[in-house]
Parts: sequence; C-alpha cells; structure tokens
Amino acid sequence: MNHNHYCIIMAGGIGSRFWPVSRQARPKQFIDILGIGRTFLQMTFDRYAAIVPPENILIVTAERYADLVHEQLPQVPEENILLEPYKRNTAPCVAYATYKLYKKNPDATVVVAPSDHLIIGEESFRDTIVTALETASESDRLFTIGIDPTRPETNYGYIQINKAVSKQVGRHQSYQVKTFTEKPNADLAKVFLDTGEFFWNSGMFIWSLKAIKAEMERCLPEVTTLFRGGEEVYYTPAEKEFIQRVYGDCPAISIDYGVMEKTQKAWVFLSDFEWSDLGTWESVYERVNKGPDGTVLHGGVPMVDDVRNSIVMCDEPKKLVVVRGVEDLMVIDMADVLLVCHRDDKTVKDVVTDLTMKDKIDRYL
Repeated sequence: MNHNHYCIIMAGGIGSRFWPVSRQARPKQFIDILGIGRTFLQMTFDRYAAIVPPENILIVTAERYADLVHEQLPQVPEENILLEPYKRNTAPCVAYATYKLYKKNPDATVVVAPSDHLIIGEESFRDTIVTALETASESDRLFTIGIDPTRPETNYGYIQINKAVSKQVGRHQSYQVKTFTEKPNADLAKVFLDTGEFFWNSGMFIWSLKAIKAEMERCLPEVTTLFRGGEEVYYTPAEKEFIQRVYGDCPAISIDYGVMEKTQKAWVFLSDFEWSDLGTWESVYERVNKGPDGTVLHGGVPMVDDVRNSIVMCDEPKKLVVVRGVEDLMVIDMADVLLVCHRDDKTVKDVVTDLTMKDKIDRYL
C-alpha cells in the first residue's frame, strides 16, 4: 500500500429517509440495516482498509456520534476522528479534513467517501480507486467516480461527460466533466439515459490535497479562510475550541456545488462495479433478499399470509408480527414507533417533514 494514500469517510448525516429505523440519536451509518452483522460505517471502513493503510483512514462525523464511532471502529486513532459541532454540509467537512491532514502530510492523495454505500464487485472497486489515487497523485485534476446508469433514477445526481476530452488509464476511461445535475425528474432522467453521456454521481472523490486545497481556496474562500487559520492548532488540545468557533461562522454548502460545479478541473473515472447509495427504503428493498412473494422479512416472529412486495421489519426479536392480505406496504415496528404505509419513498419523507413541524412529537425523529 502507498503510505501517501488516505481515505476520508463522511459519517455525519442523519439518514432521515430511513426513518423510523434511522434516528438522529443513531443514524443509518451506525445500523446494520442489511442484517449482515456489520453496519454501513464498518463496511465502509473495511472496504477502504483494503486500499489504503488503515491508520490513514479519517472519519468525519458529528460530535454527538463520537461514542458510536469509537464503539464500532475502536481501531481508529483519536486524532483520526474529526468531530463537527454543527451540520454544515460536505464542503466544511472536506475543508476540515483537508487542512488538518495537510499539516501532517501535504503530499497526501485522498479518496473522500460517504459512509452508506453498497458496493458489489470489490475487486473491480479496489482497482478503480487505486488507479484513480495513483492518477490524482500525479495531476491537479479532481476526480469523481461515475456509475453506468441502469435506469432513469430520480434519487441520484448525474454527471455529463465531455466525450471530446478523455484519457485512458490502464483499463479505465476517464473524461473531463461537462455538467453536474442534481436529481432530475423522471422525464429528464430518461433523456439522460438515452444520450449515453450521463453517469450517476457516486459521491466519491479522489484528489491530491494540494489540488483540492487550491481549488477550494479559489472557489470557496468564505470556507477555506476559516479552516486555514487552524494551521497552528491542528493535532493539539486547542483544535476543539478552534473548530467550535469555525463551524459557528461557516456557511452550509456542499462540495459538489461549492467546488465541483465551478472548477475546470473536474474529471470522472468510469467504473464497472455495481453501486448503490442505499439512501432510501426502496433502494434497500431492491438489494436485499426477498421471498417468492417479493416480501422482505426482518426481525420479530413474522406470521404473514398473502403479503406481496412489502417490507415487514421489527426490532423486537420475540414479538409476533401478523400481517395478512396486503401488498406494496411497509410495516416497520420499533420500540416507540409503528410505521404502516405504502412502500414508497415520498411517504416517509412526508412523515418526517410533518414530525419536524410538530414540536410535541419531534422527539420521535
């Protein structure tokens, strides 16, 4: 392994689209939603520990999740867990990790990754990321990983490639990025598929610290000016107080909007591994094993009859769960919440919105 290669795992989201299993107190990245004995965060760590030295993996998360990270990844050194006092989206997250790591190793090349992806085809994935890391270490380009779309998905962002500007690296094709588009409607997503120029935006980024630092300082001075002031305090006891102050002044902005959509140095590596961001119940439904009737059963003592294309989940292993004569339904039974609704992502989103607006019951979020 190359000791100048690092990984930054972003693990601060609350996963509201997985409510009521994912809550603010314990979001989805800390949950074994797939029922395989490893949480999303643990699977992500394992995946990148096969690519970069494990001691080179940094976790950026919210202060309130520090104990969960220590519990699930006890092998990660304290200095590698970066705690955000406030939610400020992904650009401050990347800036914090970039400036802190730059003090330690300015020659580092990093892969930045969300903590809730499902990857199928681990060998191809490793080859793609390693090739991208090696390529990024020798250039000032900012790479993202593009996924070949299999359907007109409206829950993903899209990357349009510039077919006239490309480079072959080993078995991998890379292209200059022409445009980024966030979550198109169904008609536009179908147009994207038909053109052959659009790929799903995986949310994974690969770049050298020098390259991303320079582009952030050009595109996002309102963010980088704040974090650049911590050169003397990173890796010292004064870091926590400094970060508390910086996040209080920092605007909330994504790295996609703040940098990738503005820079002329955005490139995309095309991949051939199978990928899902597992951002919704529907995406999990598509991936997990189902019975012959298309129903997912997880937890409890299920007693189902004439139930089709549904999700039945219970967090109490000894609880009898009886469901009969329904289809396209979600039954999620938690200790303090019972959700019964049609199996679609919009329903859960609407429920979470309603809870947020009702002070007396937002404790269930």
